[in-house]
Amino acid sequence: MSMTPTDAIGLPALEARLRHDLDLIGHDRPAWVRPRSHDGAPVLDVAIIGGGQCGLATAFGLRAQGIANVLILDENPAGYEGPWETYARMVTLRTPKTLNPIDYGIPSLTYRAWWEAQHGAAGWEAVDKIARGDWMAYLRWYRDVLALPVRNNARLDLIEPIPDAGLHRLHIAGGEPLLARKVVLATGIQGGGEWHTPAMIRDNLPKSLWAHTSEPIDFAALRGKRVAILGGGASAFDNANHALGEGVAAAEVFMRRKAMPRINPIRFMERVGFAARYPALDDATKYAVMAAFLAHNQPPTNDTFERAASWPGFALHLGSPWLNVAAKDGGVEITTPHGAMMFDFAIISTGLLSDPGLRPELRMVADGIARWADRYTPPDMANALLDAHPYLGPAFEFLPRDGANGAMLHGLFAFNYSALASLGLSASALSGLHNALPKLLTGVADQLFLDDRDALVADFLAYEEAEFIGDWPREAAA
Repeated sequence: MSMTPTDAIGLPALEARLRHDLDLIGHDRPAWVRPRSHDGAPVLDVAIIGGGQCGLATAFGLRAQGIANVLILDENPAGYEGPWETYARMVTLRTPKTLNPIDYGIPSLTYRAWWEAQHGAAGWEAVDKIARGDWMAYLRWYRDVLALPVRNNARLDLIEPIPDAGLHRLHIAGGEPLLARKVVLATGIQGGGEWHTPAMIRDNLPKSLWAHTSEPIDFAALRGKRVAILGGGASAFDNANHALGEGVAAAEVFMRRKAMPRINPIRFMERVGFAARYPALDDATKYAVMAAFLAHNQPPTNDTFERAASWPGFALHLGSPWLNVAAKDGGVEITTPHGAMMFDFAIISTGLLSDPGLRPELRMVADGIARWADRYTPPDMANALLDAHPYLGPAFEFLPRDGANGAMLHGLFAFNYSALASLGLSASALSGLHNALPKLLTGVADQLFLDDRDALVADFLAYEEAEFIGDWPREAAA
């Protein structure tokens, strides 16, 4: 039976095809890592912190490296890993729909194959960008169809190094500690530091009057009310559109810039290979490139801006930094260079700080982690935001500061947004993930191999398993 381009074959047929494709390429390699235990407790070869797109793709990719003793830990309930069903409020992803960062070139594992299996091929051309909810549904399917090992409701509180054993003890909130040789922090945009909230907000307003865009927000309680949004990046407009769609009477965005950001440097990086080749640059060039990158606010997509601006309650205030905020008459008084305005609630969209010292789970090792300020001094003015980023090795591994005990960090990989300065658009960025994953997987596998090299080489030198069992030379016939 021939299939027309509009046929939707259904997910069961796609899953059967995927199983066959994985068998054809021999994806699941034989496990080779020597089993370990410590004080009678089993040891994971790799613990992956975070069950979003990066964590899932890492676990799947490790199978092709012959590394199967892996566990993903995620603090969220099953199906709510990552930002897509929690604090992400955009209608669609911002990246081109053709990016296939986590399928490893397996056609039947792509987002497009998943979408067409349900909706048919003919409608794919009509898809502009991937809907946020559809992307999360695809990630849930990805996890299930690949049978990836995820433990949900498992929040990592502390990484405790055991340097003499080459291990890390992972303290899990409300659970028994786990032991792991390697730990991959696939913790997304905020996992390398924290979302930034100006001190003026924290000091002057009770928490009942404001929320950061990274937090859950009860928009139902804000119906009919006026909301002020601080920040000029894409997330500010995502939240304005979402709030107005939920019945907020007014959502007004305040920016310190006098003009809307229009340039998205990510698009240039994608086109000319910056995302793939950035790690090959020298430190001085990396510093200059990333300082320019951080100077840009990622603009909203055109469709997002048009959606937000189409609401009668939307307003945009350019050249309007918040000079002061105060709780007044049950609401928020906001003062800008243009005067004071009253709102019922404030939403903060003021970006990210990347610094391992801000991560509570790294508190036993953070002081020993090298930052960019430790390894490179620019000839002109330093960039404090950039300087606080960890200075990572080529496989996303933490490196020690001069004089620090490197054994405390051995086996820790920062596969999150804090890798931006060292490795460019890579971990947690769909635009660079397909380039980043092979570097991470190779680095993890190399460390495991080199940690056990003496035993593995001894095994090789003692190897005497006969492969040829023929009888030769044969005795001459009588």
